Amino acid sequence: MATVHDSADAATAALRELLDLLAADAPAEELARPAARARAAGARPHEQRAVDEATRVAQDIHRTLSQRRRREAELAALFDTAGDLAALRDLDAVLRAIVHRARNLLGTDIAYLTLNDPVAGDTFMRVTSGSVSAKFQQLRLGMGEGLGGLVAQTARPYASTDYRTDRRFKHTGAIDEGVEEEGLLGILGVPLRVGRRVIGVLFAADRASRDFTPDAIALLTSLADHAAVAIDSARLLEETRTALVELNAANETARAHSEALHRAADAHDRLTDLVLRGGGVDDVAREIAALLDSGLAVHDADGTELARVGTGPVAPPGQGIEASRAGGRAVPVDGNWVCAVLAGPELLGSLLLTGRADLTAADRRLFERAGLVTALLLLLRRSVAEAENRVRGELLDDLLTGRGPGRHPDTGSLALRARRLDINLARPHAVLVLGCEPDVRSRLSAEAARRARALGGLAGARNGHTVLLAPTSDPGSLAHDLARELSSGFGAPTTIGAAGPVTGAERLPDAYDEARRCLEALEALGRTGEGAGLSELGFLGVLLGDRADITGYVDRVLGPVLRYDTQRGSELVRTLDAYYDHGASLARAKDVLHVHVNTVVQRLDRVAQLLGPDWNTPGRALEIQVALRLHRLARQRTSG
Repeated sequence: MATVHDSADAATAALRELLDLLAADAPAEELARPAARARAAGARPHEQRAVDEATRVAQDIHRTLSQRRRREAELAALFDTAGDLAALRDLDAVLRAIVHRARNLLGTDIAYLTLNDPVAGDTFMRVTSGSVSAKFQQLRLGMGEGLGGLVAQTARPYASTDYRTDRRFKHTGAIDEGVEEEGLLGILGVPLRVGRRVIGVLFAADRASRDFTPDAIALLTSLADHAAVAIDSARLLEETRTALVELNAANETARAHSEALHRAADAHDRLTDLVLRGGGVDDVAREIAALLDSGLAVHDADGTELARVGTGPVAPPGQGIEASRAGGRAVPVDGNWVCAVLAGPELLGSLLLTGRADLTAADRRLFERAGLVTALLLLLRRSVAEAENRVRGELLDDLLTGRGPGRHPDTGSLALRARRLDINLARPHAVLVLGCEPDVRSRLSAEAARRARALGGLAGARNGHTVLLAPTSDPGSLAHDLARELSSGFGAPTTIGAAGPVTGAERLPDAYDEARRCLEALEALGRTGEGAGLSELGFLGVLLGDRADITGYVDRVLGPVLRYDTQRGSELVRTLDAYYDHGASLARAKDVLHVHVNTVVQRLDRVAQLLGPDWNTPGRALEIQVALRLHRLARQRTSG
């Protein structure tokens, strides 16, 4: 009787637990556990069947709820996308949001969007989310090429479980290389349609094989329809905005036009007089902002802010600058106005006018005249800067050769000239020699001059390289940081060899020679794009350096092993000596050490723990052997 009750209790408990799991929204796999426990507890067949049936129903309920939650999330995302379109301000932001939502809702590793180029007859990458490959992000697909090109051509969705082996699509070298570098396998693409016209493709892709369901295809198609609306709405908005500007300009009366010309000429005279009296960029910016009753930001050609009046920090819009540069006129951008500052075809900077969504034709011409005056001011500043850089460059050249006027050694005169430029050579200074590709040398020279002024040092060109003299006690760190920043900023590797710190003008020529050797060593080692001093180049730095830090080198290479032997009285260094002296043979090393071969193995395992698992690779082994010999030589000198 007790067995019957126990069986019934087990079934009842299983059903109660099943309800509790459903109420707690437990994972689907946990719903099968109550039935298993009832079976293990000896539930009778009809009771077990009831529990199994309840389990099946609970799993169906869980599945239905999960599907509804997923559908609710998908609908919420579509509503959010529609809301973004209703308040459309930034097309790029909307497209990024759509791609990001496509990636999240479909649970893929990556999502991306391409747009058709009617002129080139292909489709190009516009927005990506989750992509890590630069080659993939720059792909262009001809119509009919690859999965995306076929979608763009046929206006039909296509999906591939494994694109790399899928022969339904026309594979090309460029597309396959980009897909392989991104590591993609499963890919789904749907068309972006405006009416019957296909303007691009929206994709979702995984780095593993994936069979996309009809629901996934339908969801991505809905997002693609929203993206197409966003693109077409932005085009219409821009066309409407341009038409309104042209209409306002056409309706100007002759009297207003005459007054506007007089006001513009008067303002131009005032601004020009301000520049000729020695006014700076800040003064001109204040005058322009007051004349136009607005905020104003002035940037140089690289986007660095030069002055700002009546507005918060704002970045110059690149497309607006290019549009102004191409047309030679101020252009409206997102409720502001942009005017490129030009000297002939050369871009010197830009003016960004804020707080004035609309400008009259007169105010627009005044704004454009302000661009001409700003160009004059920037040219004057550049001339002064070039003259100053020439003086500073000549001083740097004399410091690196150790010769003053008349080309005779005169460290006192050099120190005095440096002091006039607020450079105290009694402080520790480092010499950095910068190498780069030929097409970025002019940019590197300009940036080095700017950095030199910021650091309180000197910069100039010498023997095809840019040289920087800067006050610091840590040349290696400065070279490392500067190489990283410049390489990233230029998009091309900048390699920097450093030397120092040194004090006094008389030591700078030797420091320059050492920095140059360090640069050559970095390039020879294939470490382009890095910055370092000779002390950071291992044994090669020891060989190239004039002031070889033998002790420091030995400590960097063998320090953990030496300290381990000292603290524990072990013989790891002696074991390494024997191991390398006898051709890396364990058997011969154990004979010399008079220990069992297992002892040698254990000691070398300890060395691996202390120096790292790559201690016996060819490069590390060479450094370790050099350090062992230098350590042995140092001990012999000490004992002698």
